[in-house]
Amino acid sequence: MGRVEILTILGDITRMQVDAIVNAANSSLLGGGGVDGAIHAAAGPALLAECRELRRTVLPGGLPVGDAVATGAGRLPCRWVIHTVGPNRHAGQTDPALLARCFTRSLDVAAELGATSVAVPAVSAGVYGWDVHEVARVALAATRAWDDAHPGHGVDLVQFVLFSNAALAAFRDAASAGSV
Repeated sequence: MGRVEILTILGDITRMQVDAIVNAANSSLLGGGGVDGAIHAAAGPALLAECRELRRTVLPGGLPVGDAVATGAGRLPCRWVIHTVGPNRHAGQTDPALLARCFTRSLDVAAELGATSVAVPAVSAGVYGWDVHEVARVALAATRAWDDAHPGHGVDLVQFVLFSNAALAAFRDAASAGSV
């Protein structure tokens, strides 16, 4: 237990010097707003080209909610971008297990890639309407459960990179409340 170090920091996920960053993508994988738009903008055209190729070949219907897939990182300082599609509360997707799956599937993909350090945003806490406190509780619990269930996975560090002081406080509150 406790093999992976979990940190919560305020920052810009596109500047993180880790092996992989997680993108809060939409199912099209073709960019959007928020974290998704920032990652696509910072990565440059290579990321969009890889996402288009995924859509053309293995994901013609898009990436399902709760699943994850990796691409290269374009101009980002990391090696990979792991795209995951969070549930959209506004569309009636309110199951916390589906939200937890975003985090666990992203960690599965990170481990498969050989990533030892991963930066993760507050998936679904933005335009998808989930309360950031709930996202924090689910994300931290899912990460710890994944760590416990996958001994020897190779992921040493998970950094939750938060976009605002309020989100950072929510993740730190959840961590101190025993979710971690």
